[in-house]
Amino acid sequence: MGFAIDNNLLIIVGALDGTSGLLLSILMCRAMNRSFRNVLFGAFGAKVTASGKGAEAQEMRPITPDDAAVRLAYAGLVIVVPGYGLAVAQAQHALRELTEQLEKRGVEVKYAIHPVAGRMPGHMNVLLAEANVPYDKLFDMDEINADFNRCDVALVIGANDVVNPAARSDPASPIYGMPILDVDRARSVIVLKRGKGAGFAGIENELFFNPKTAMLFGDAKASLSRLVTELKAV
Repeated sequence: MGFAIDNNLLIIVGALDGTSGLLLSILMCRAMNRSFRNVLFGAFGAKVTASGKGAEAQEMRPITPDDAAVRLAYAGLVIVVPGYGLAVAQAQHALRELTEQLEKRGVEVKYAIHPVAGRMPGHMNVLLAEANVPYDKLFDMDEINADFNRCDVALVIGANDVVNPAARSDPASPIYGMPILDVDRARSVIVLKRGKGAGFAGIENELFFNPKTAMLFGDAKASLSRLVTELKAV
């Protein structure tokens, strides 16, 4: 537009905007261990496949809100892993209410933030800040991964590829080599998910079929509100 109307200010602003978008895209590609070209063109004509561990032949294990609430209520450490599904459901305030209830019971709560969780880097930080989640409870991937070994319950809300163990274990996976949150190393995992669909990479998530993983299906906001209600009754 700046070139079209011969406006130098628009040309400069447009160039800065385009450059910042390019740099942000490159940072996201590095966080996913993928090249910029692969992100742009890698999915064109690609066939969606399941993970190489035979996940398509396994079953996800559902859990009821009351059972999930009991598991959370008696945990020592709960690590919350927010993802894009949390943003879509606008469930950040319900999540804050849930964690407040847990902390009143003496449960330690931490938030694990993956660099590319959400639409862009920092998306989850902004979303949680909107719900007044204390910043000192947010931990980057490198800071939090070691804590999953002592975590009683990892609560995954709307995250998929960033917690898929195939990134570590399956060389044939399109996300192999991507740094992930080590959720599968927690003692138990509860995943809040709308349905059984695959994530952005188009592959099944091994974590969802893990024997220690329980799936709470439904809208994230409604599920969290139900968990709050059940937790108060425990």
